[in-house]
Amino acid sequence: MNTEMGKIAGMLDIEQQKTPLQQRLGKFSKQLAIIVILICAAVFGFGLLKGEPPLQMFLTALSLAVAALPEALLVVVTIGLAQGAKRMVKQKALIRKLPAVETLGSVTYICSDKTGTLTLNKMTVTNTEAAEGKEELLLHAMMLNNEVKKNNHDELIGDSTEIALVNHAKDKGLDYNTSANQYSVTGTLPFDSDRMMMSTLHRDGDKTLLLVKGAPVKIAEQLSGEYSETDKEAWLKKNREWAAKGQRVLFFAYKYINGHTKDLTHAMETNLEMLGAAGMIDPPREEVIAAIEECKTAGIKPVMITGDQPVTAMAIANELNITQDGNRILTGADIKKLDENGLNKKVEHTVIYARVSPGQKLDIVKALQQNGEYVAMTGDGVNDAPSLKQANIGIAMGITGTDVSKEAAHMILLDDNFATIVKAVKEGRRIYDNIRKFVLYILSCNLAEILTILCAPLLGLPIPLLPIHILWINLVTDGLPGIALATEPAEKDIMKRPPRKPEESLFAGGMLYQVCFTGIILAAGALIAQYWAAQHGYSEREQQTMVFTVLCFSQLANALSVRSVYRPIFSVRLFANPLLIGSVVLTILLQAALVYVPVLHPVFKTVALDNSLLLEIIIIPATCLLLIELIKLFYYKVFYSRQLNANSASS
Repeated sequence: MNTEMGKIAGMLDIEQQKTPLQQRLGKFSKQLAIIVILICAAVFGFGLLKGEPPLQMFLTALSLAVAALPEALLVVVTIGLAQGAKRMVKQKALIRKLPAVETLGSVTYICSDKTGTLTLNKMTVTNTEAAEGKEELLLHAMMLNNEVKKNNHDELIGDSTEIALVNHAKDKGLDYNTSANQYSVTGTLPFDSDRMMMSTLHRDGDKTLLLVKGAPVKIAEQLSGEYSETDKEAWLKKNREWAAKGQRVLFFAYKYINGHTKDLTHAMETNLEMLGAAGMIDPPREEVIAAIEECKTAGIKPVMITGDQPVTAMAIANELNITQDGNRILTGADIKKLDENGLNKKVEHTVIYARVSPGQKLDIVKALQQNGEYVAMTGDGVNDAPSLKQANIGIAMGITGTDVSKEAAHMILLDDNFATIVKAVKEGRRIYDNIRKFVLYILSCNLAEILTILCAPLLGLPIPLLPIHILWINLVTDGLPGIALATEPAEKDIMKRPPRKPEESLFAGGMLYQVCFTGIILAAGALIAQYWAAQHGYSEREQQTMVFTVLCFSQLANALSVRSVYRPIFSVRLFANPLLIGSVVLTILLQAALVYVPVLHPVFKTVALDNSLLLEIIIIPATCLLLIELIKLFYYKVFYSRQLNANSASS
C-alpha cells in the first residue's frame, strides 16, 4: 500500500454516494407511508361512526392503503432507467451503474479532458525548428524518443503526440530501423507529470547520446550555462507564438556522455543542449462547439482540464467558446499553492485547468462538490480512477481508457466524445421528468380516490367505491398508463432549464399544489356523477358503477394531460408515445367490458349503465381535463416561464 499503485487503490476506497433520486425517493416514501396510515385510520374510524359494517370498512381502508401507495413507482423507475441506459448506449454512452442515468440530469459541471474528448486526438506536426546544424538529429529524436509500438496490423499504437512526431519523421524520409541502427536505444526514462520530460539513452560510436523531450519551460530550465537568458527567451517566445495558435509545443534537447552507460537517471537530465522545437495541432471536434453551447443554455458549466501549457489551453478554449467574461485559468502550480478554502473559492470562476496532474483532478472534484455542485469528470488513466470514483458521475474513455478507470467510472464513452456526455445529460433529465410525471399522475389519482370515499358519506351518499373497484383502478387505470409514462419522449425545452438542485424536493416547482388541485378536480367530478345518479333514483350499485367508470375515464384524461407537466396538452404530439396511447385505449375497452359484459358483473360488483348516463360519463372527464389544463396554464406562467427566463439570463 506504500507504492504509487497502492496509494491509488487507497484513494478508490470511497463510500458510494446516494444519487439525488435515491435521496428524494427515500424521503418521499417515508412521508407518504405516514400520511397513508393516518388517512386509512381516519376512513376506518369514520365509517364505524357512520354505522358501516366493520369488515366492509376494514377492507375499504385496506384497499385504500394499497391504492394510495404507488407500488408501481419501483417498476416505473427501473423501466425508466433501463430504457434510458438502452437509448444511451445507442448514442455511444455505456452506463455501468444504473442510478447514474438519472444523476446525469443534476449535473452542474462537466470537467473534461481536452485531448480526444474536446479534440479529435489526431495530432499533426505543423511547425518544427531545429537548432543550427541539428535538423537531422532532431528528426532522429522524433523517431526514437517515444514509447510508440506497432500492433499485429503494423499500425502505430501509443500516445497521439508521439505518433504524430514519428509520422513527421517518416514523412521527412526516416524509418525506424535506420534511426535505431545509427542510434541504438539502450535506456528509457518515461514521461511523468512532475518532470514533464521523457529521456532516452542511445549508443553513438564510443559515446552515449541522451535525447530529451518535454515541456518548453522545463527543458529551458535544464539548458547548460552556455545558453544566456536571451537565448532561452528566444526559444520560449517561439513557444508562446505557436501555443497562442492552439498548438501543443515540445522542446527537444540532447547531450553527449563519454563512454557507454545504460544507467539512466533523473540527475542526467541537466546541462542540456538545445536540439529544437515541434508544434502540433489537434483539431477540436466540430460537434463539441454546439454541445458546449447547449451546456451553457442548460445551466451547465463546461470545464477543460489539460496537461498542456496555459497559452495552448486558452487558445483551444477560445476556439471552443468555453471561456466567458470573468472566468480564469488555473495551473497545477497554482493549485499546489492553495489551501482547501482557497481552492474552493477559485474553482467557482475557473473554466480552464492547465498543466494539471491526475492527482489534482481529485482536488478539483472535491472543491466543486464542497461548493454544492454536481460534477461529471472524465478520465482515462489508472491515476484518474480516484477522481472518477469521487465525482458524482465518473466518465471513462472507451477507446483510450484503462480497465481501472472504466471500473471506477459510472459511465463509459464508447466514442471518447464530449458531445456524447451532453446527450447523456439530456437523457438523464428526460428520465427524471418522466418519474415526476408518474408521481404527479399517480398521487393526484390516488388523492381523488381518497377524497371521493371520504366526502361521499358527508354528502349523505353511500360508499362510492368498493374494494374491488379501488384495486382495479390501482392495477389497471393507474398502472398501465403510469408505466407507459416512463417512455415519454423528452420535451423540446428540456435543455433550456437549469440543473435541478440536489436538495430540491420531488415536488419542487409547485407540483405538490398540482397534485392537490388535480385530485380535488377528479374527486369533484366523481362526486357530482354520484350525486346526479342518486338524485335521479339510480340504485346504490348503479351509483358505484357510475363513480367507478367516471373516475377511471377522468384519470385516463389526467394521464394524457401530465405528458407535459406545464405545457398544454395540444403542444405534445399525440402519437409520440404510442405505448401510452395504447394503454389508454386498452383501459377504456377493459372498463367497458366490466360494465357491459354480464359474466363480469358478479366479480367486479358492477351493473350495465343505461344510455342516459353515457353522456355524463363523457362530459365529466372532459370537463376535468379542461380544468386541469387551466391549472397547468397558471403554473406555467407562475413557475416554469420564470425558471426558463432566469436560466436564459444567467447563461
